[in-house]
Amino acid sequence: MLQDIERYLACPHCAEPLALAGRTLRCPRGHSFDQAKQGYVSLLAGDAHTGTGDTADMVSARADFLAAGHYRPIAEALAAAAAGADGLVADLGAGTGHYLAHVLGALGGDLPGAALDISKYALRRAAKAHPRIGAVVCDAWRPLPLLDDSADVLLNVFAPRNGPEIRRVLRPGGRLLLVAPTSRHLRELVAGLGLLSVDEDKERRIDEKLSPWLTRTGQVEVEFTLRLSRADAAAVVAMGPNAWHTDPQRLADALDALPEPVEVTGSVRLSTYR
Repeated sequence: MLQDIERYLACPHCAEPLALAGRTLRCPRGHSFDQAKQGYVSLLAGDAHTGTGDTADMVSARADFLAAGHYRPIAEALAAAAAGADGLVADLGAGTGHYLAHVLGALGGDLPGAALDISKYALRRAAKAHPRIGAVVCDAWRPLPLLDDSADVLLNVFAPRNGPEIRRVLRPGGRLLLVAPTSRHLRELVAGLGLLSVDEDKERRIDEKLSPWLTRTGQVEVEFTLRLSRADAAAVVAMGPNAWHTDPQRLADALDALPEPVEVTGSVRLSTYR
């Protein structure tokens, strides 16, 4: 709930601390932000826009796919990497809150979680994904609405990475747990459905962008086999960036040509940065 994370939140206009009174967050300079009835609060700056956020259809497809357990190995790897956390766990690009909820459940205790995303449709679900999650609409490329040195662990799964802001909000000794696809991820669907592929140079580019602010201290590869129905394969397309780049009729024809179930490779790197 929002009450669990209010002490870590910063005003998007003046960066002063925020305090919750009823259903409204206020800073000492008088800026105020009302909690939506769905449980999230928007801390977007006034000139920000949500045009790049996931749509309701994309969020629905992702929620169904993740609920079916297809990416459970990723969630379990994140929970293992987050072991020992003793403060705020934030998720930048949290989406529906699926991974954050899994990590908080595995850690136990009373650790709070902040789900940060630009999509209000996703955060409606994130606000209900776990009782200790507070859901906040924000733009990953703007100053994050968290105080300096506030997060012990920051998750980032298939999401934008703002190096200087991640460094600012991580407390000394804090960790960034970053999940990115390898070039083998979903390769059977990439070939069969003509989806966007992952650049083999992606790991190097991520390191280069983060290296001025963070140091990579560990990395594991998580590879697993998915057995997907055609409906599951369609959800993979609908829940991610391919949703913006795929012709519906061509996709339908390609899906009809897939075996059912189709075996698909899941392959990601989980990197730890400090």
